[in-house]
Amino acid sequence: MKRKTLVMMISVAAVILVIVFLALMAVYRTSKGSIMQKNEVGVLEVKGVIMEPDDILKKIKDLEDRDSVKAVIVRIDSPGGGISASQEIYHELKNLDKIKPVIASFSTVAASGGYYVALGARSIFANEGSITGSIGVIMQLANLERLFQFIKVSPITIKSGKFKDIGSSARAMTPEEKIVLQNLSDNMHMQFKKAVSIERKLPMNIVNSFADGRVFSGQQALEIKLVDFIGTFGDAVDYAEKTAKISKDAELYYPKDDKDGILQNILSSTKTFINEAMLGADSSMPQAR
Repeated sequence: MKRKTLVMMISVAAVILVIVFLALMAVYRTSKGSIMQKNEVGVLEVKGVIMEPDDILKKIKDLEDRDSVKAVIVRIDSPGGGISASQEIYHELKNLDKIKPVIASFSTVAASGGYYVALGARSIFANEGSITGSIGVIMQLANLERLFQFIKVSPITIKSGKFKDIGSSARAMTPEEKIVLQNLSDNMHMQFKKAVSIERKLPMNIVNSFADGRVFSGQQALEIKLVDFIGTFGDAVDYAEKTAKISKDAELYYPKDDKDGILQNILSSTKTFINEAMLGADSSMPQAR
């Protein structure tokens, strides 16, 4: 009788241990990936106008922490966006590349801020017809003074300094104000050009020769060394697997979208467009002051 009881107790203990082990493995898989999983190539998608970077930064952190992800593809389809948002993503990708190889892959458009982001990768793939480049800064303002006169509205401004209402739509801009904003634009442009010079290993005089806002096809970008390879997303994945020294059966891992982050992006877009210079070749993009 005692023997049967002992055997039963051992069996129950074994079952409990198995359940605990499986539960722990499930938690581990959810949080960081598992040694039981195949190697993965993470895919970070950067789509549309780059406004608030928080959701993308969270995904970068996820890709960094997930042990099963051995390399990362940054899939870019963006005409640009806020310069500081693009810079922040660029710097975080550079940091990630110190841990896991980061490869950029251009879809239809990877221009201006979209290209800035790609500079954080160690290698860049583009399709022959991808639109890229547009290395420049744009600020667009409107003088609605005549419209206010037509609708008989007289705006009133109270300010603490002569430049506090710079870019106001209620009046014409003064020559002095134009100089201030031009200096701001030039400074941001220089930051962009320096990043291109450093990351693409190009002398500044060469960068200056094409960093005037013009756009290039992927084939043209290859000729002036803005990209490294002409290739598809699949080619970029193959290259990432080779760089990370993993087998070609690696699964693709896409970090989940942060729903709260998306809502926050929508709610904060007005603030972003007002407070940041916009990078982009498309003149119809929202204006910033």
